[in-house]
Amino acid sequence: MSEKTVNKKELVAAMAEESGLAKTVCEKALDAFMKATTKMLKKGLTIRLIGFGSFYTAKRKATNGRNPRSGAVIKIPASTQPKFKAGKGLKDSVN
Repeated sequence: MSEKTVNKKELVAAMAEESGLAKTVCEKALDAFMKATTKMLKKGLTIRLIGFGSFYTAKRKATNGRNPRSGAVIKIPASTQPKFKAGKGLKDSVN
């Protein structure tokens, strides 16, 4: 399966075309969205965009793993992971 990846520049161009706004305005809006989302997730908040999806965090417990080269046991510390769950509208539109 081959994938086409879209970078930030291409996303900004698509946003500008869809909205009719200038690319610079769209880039500022995208940057603001990413910064605000990061700050809210750091606070443990969930961002729910009806029809699109939800951004949230999940806690991961500390576990033991193995070094694939040496086979030695290593400790993997607990962490908080950002997650995204697609909403019904987004799921339906890509099928």
